[in-house]
Amino acid sequence: MAKKIQDDRTIKNITSNKKALFDFELVERLEAGIMLLGTEVKALRNGKCNLRDSYARFDKQGELWLTNAFIGDYDQANIMNHDNKRRRKLLIHSHQAKKWKAGVDEKGYTIVPVSIYFADANVKVELGLAKPKKKYDKRESIKERDVKRDLQRKYKQ
Repeated sequence: MAKKIQDDRTIKNITSNKKALFDFELVERLEAGIMLLGTEVKALRNGKCNLRDSYARFDKQGELWLTNAFIGDYDQANIMNHDNKRRRKLLIHSHQAKKWKAGVDEKGYTIVPVSIYFADANVKVELGLAKPKKKYDKRESIKERDVKRDLQRKYKQ
């Protein structure tokens, strides 16, 4: 399931946010680190994660936080388990934070998590600077998906 990419890192996808790709048009993408507790990392290794309805937001100090992302309980942890939907700090460079904060404040973009994956031993989050799609854009996405599915069916036969 793991795959290699150009910079000799092994990537293992944990989960992706398909709903965000349907509801938003991604303007830019960014890889960010995430601060996790030990039980959260172990739960991610078991695949207990969901990014639906999650988003990232800047606080007053200019730090980026992931909000409303569900990471399930680790079964072997007793009382030391984590809160499932707690805020988690995202680790990005300061120049990237300034650029994205300007996009959010001035242009009205939203920061949505696209996927969570292991890059070697580290957990990374792929973020997207996104603007919402209009209803007719969503219809076009559905039409394109249906046409693509029909073509794949024809090629299989």
